[in-house]
Amino acid sequence: MSGNLRFISEEEVRQQLDLHELMATMQAALIELSAGKVTQPLRGVISIPEHRGWFGLMPAVYRDVIGVKLVTVFPGNVSSSLDTHQALIQLFDSATGVPLAVLDGRLITAWRTAAVSALATRELAAPDARVLAILGSGVQARTHLAMLRLVRDFDEVRVWSRTAENAHRFADEAGAIAMSATEAVGGADVIVTATHSSEPVLRGDWLNPRAHVNAVGAVGLQARELDAEAMRRGAVIVESREAAIHESGDIVQADVAIYAELGEILAGKRPKPQTQLTVYKSLGVAVEDVAAARMIYKKMSGLPTNFGL
Repeated sequence: MSGNLRFISEEEVRQQLDLHELMATMQAALIELSAGKVTQPLRGVISIPEHRGWFGLMPAVYRDVIGVKLVTVFPGNVSSSLDTHQALIQLFDSATGVPLAVLDGRLITAWRTAAVSALATRELAAPDARVLAILGSGVQARTHLAMLRLVRDFDEVRVWSRTAENAHRFADEAGAIAMSATEAVGGADVIVTATHSSEPVLRGDWLNPRAHVNAVGAVGLQARELDAEAMRRGAVIVESREAAIHESGDIVQADVAIYAELGEILAGKRPKPQTQLTVYKSLGVAVEDVAAARMIYKKMSGLPTNFGL
């Protein structure tokens, strides 16, 4: 093992994390993924049913690094001071196999997810989108609000959470309005679902026909945030077709076709869908974590980052 192995803390990640650089890094990674330039198997998952949790192993080979994220998701942590998602990311040199760095992955997970949703919103939402609805009040709700404000100027932000107290707390922090899910979604231009629900929290008959939806929270074939009508009303965009058909209950249970990978749209390989309603189904894929960790490692090491292509 190299004596130069770096351990990068969450605080160090925070100091290096520029949101615009992160978006550029995610765009490049997704374009390369869709172009077949990334080696990325499906994530491996071990269920921890007695604690309603799971442990995931997410590897990828990207450019000059091999990386893997080790991630745990324990929804029950919401009742304590612990975050529901915990993670570490390990990087290796892809030419030699030498370990390079171990990074705290919690912050990277939170922000890379929102950065990709921001890219989808930039490409797919109406240019004059002014009303944002967020279903959820946790970490992803907060990072999505910050990232989406980089790509659209919202005049109104609406918030719903299954726990009214959490919704009002988040709304007060964000300068938003807490209301019912139906009211929040009605007439909204952009909607984010960022919950731990395994049953739909968003119904298709609530949606503005010009809306763009970022469906973020549900991972796994048994988990859904959108009902079948919401999924079937518009064009469905994903990070990875392979991951989506194996890991998305929203897609599989609604039996919907995938219009495109986001990387194909970002590269101009697929036109933006003509349908007015669009759904970006986020699962979070390994190359996003590896590319973000690579960016931070190289910045801290004084090496060229090559954020773009």
